[in-house]
Amino acid sequence: MNIAIVTGASSGMGREFVLQLSNYVQVDEIWVIARRTAALESLAEEVSVKIRPIALDLLDDSSFETFAALLEAEKPNVKLLVNAAGFGKFGAYHKVSTVDDRRMIDLNCKALLMMTRLTIPYMEKGSHILQLDSLSAFQPVPYITTYAATKAFVLSYSRSLNRELKPQGIRCMAMNPGWVKTEFFNHAFQTNDDAEVRYFNHLYEAKDVVATGLKDLYKTKKDYSVHGLPIKFQVLLVKLVPHRFVMSIWLNQQKKAKNNQGLTTEPRK
Repeated sequence: MNIAIVTGASSGMGREFVLQLSNYVQVDEIWVIARRTAALESLAEEVSVKIRPIALDLLDDSSFETFAALLEAEKPNVKLLVNAAGFGKFGAYHKVSTVDDRRMIDLNCKALLMMTRLTIPYMEKGSHILQLDSLSAFQPVPYITTYAATKAFVLSYSRSLNRELKPQGIRCMAMNPGWVKTEFFNHAFQTNDDAEVRYFNHLYEAKDVVATGLKDLYKTKKDYSVHGLPIKFQVLLVKLVPHRFVMSIWLNQQKKAKNNQGLTTEPRK
């Protein structure tokens, strides 16, 4: 049985991957993973491929045991793994709890690594791995400190793993979007009451960013993908300019709000 696996599939970018992946890979089932069962089940009405909802909390280590047991029982051929689960918090470091700091590391880094490691033995030549990363991976970002650091891990891990998996014919690519209008902001703004982060230079639609990511994964040899010319220019810039200057530019930008309204889909907590 050929399958695709998408984590974080209940909303945002993860859900969009489920809607678009059949344009690039043909599978018998899509295993969709997230905590909200109802949101996963609703995907069956939106795609023609059979959906298998798998309700797992990837912050709970027992989820990896459950997932490993399912793979062992089914022994699928995994054609595509998309690790889209993750979250971030904005604001001064002392306003983000140590619990949330640890949860960001556990979900954005450890869970991504574990899902990747558990899945690779069920992949064959021609299979693909897409790790949802972030533009923040390329630079240190004050007031998004821990989140940006977790995404730097994802970028380094994914690019290195891609080289290791090359002899097996398996591609691994990080996808590094800028700001995308998704439920991500619902969590991120909870600790941003003083608006330390309020300048959003470009806002993109999830469907467009995902389309670019899948195209780059299947049609190019890139080990990371960036959507939008302004964001590509920014990536180039942060490679050339010392990071102390990059951080100063970022902090100066936050003095003036831009595109910061209407980003959440629920009231702040």
